[in-house]
Amino acid sequence: MYGIEYLRQELLEEACRMRASDVHIVPKEKEASVSFRVDSDLIQQRTIDKKSGERLIAHFKFLSSMDIGEKRRPQNGSLAVMLRKGQVFIRMSTLPTVNDESLVIRILPQDHVPKIKHLSLFPKASARLLSFLNHSHGLILFTGPTNSGKTTTLYSLIQFAKKNFNRNIITLEDPVETRNEEVLQVQVNEKAGITYAAGLRAILRHDPDVIVLGEIRDAETARTAIRAALTGHLVLSTLHAKNAKGALYRMLEFGVTMNELEQTMVAIAAQRLIELTCPFCGERCQLYCKLNRPIRRTNVFELLFGKELGECIKEAKGEYAHSSYETLQRLIRKGVALGYLSKNTYHRWVYEEASL
Repeated sequence: MYGIEYLRQELLEEACRMRASDVHIVPKEKEASVSFRVDSDLIQQRTIDKKSGERLIAHFKFLSSMDIGEKRRPQNGSLAVMLRKGQVFIRMSTLPTVNDESLVIRILPQDHVPKIKHLSLFPKASARLLSFLNHSHGLILFTGPTNSGKTTTLYSLIQFAKKNFNRNIITLEDPVETRNEEVLQVQVNEKAGITYAAGLRAILRHDPDVIVLGEIRDAETARTAIRAALTGHLVLSTLHAKNAKGALYRMLEFGVTMNELEQTMVAIAAQRLIELTCPFCGERCQLYCKLNRPIRRTNVFELLFGKELGECIKEAKGEYAHSSYETLQRLIRKGVALGYLSKNTYHRWVYEEASL
């Protein structure tokens, strides 16, 4: 087993060095491929023999308390691993395929929460996000596709709120992605009866000021989040929708009424994680030359709040409305014009939006 332990450690160390977000171990007919997700690209790193691939997947399943004998159904697990850079938390998902099980490992580094000034390409959006935290109650939603940085945005805001406001902050996540001793963190455990809905009901009895939900994924969770917002709590959560306006319709699909939306909704932020181009050298350099911004990617936020949010709610009710907020498309075009985004990035984003 020493060889498999060494291979496990080597792969995770290599993935962290490359700042990969995911490791894919995919079985094939005679071998297994190992690929890393770096930014938006899936890069094949190596191939290993099929037997080693099976043993490696079984090893990860054993460490994360999955059933190593069950290969016919998908399983999920999580694990804390000690690497040279420190402790790293990983989340794992298996999927049966025609060539045996596939495993995807999501790496959850504990040092990736950006400062507020690096949260958005446009500083005005960062300042606006911080202003939303001044509300004592209501619902703030963050929407976007997988790997668009929604959870990272939540943690940045939590970090700021804890340092600048005397509030009791409780999170409910599946799983807890970044450990923070300054806030109460609850992990969803469906086997123990802690679902999003049940956990949220328990949190409401724990005197919270701010509640952070990892995701609103069903009608029961949506209704409980609305009730929490109505009873004097500030609720922050994520939701899968195409854009800010689409998040309103998703909440309506979950059975939330128009009246409840009008009373609780503070703001909706639709975001995309975009690769930056240095306006001075035209490359994706790490330090951005004269800008000295040590980031390769940042977010663009489509913010819906205040009067514009009210107009979109009126539109959802079937009434005449006129909204003119800055859409994601307009903001990304602005980034291209300023030289921070490449035209290829813009065209790829337009293609992805059209395919949704």
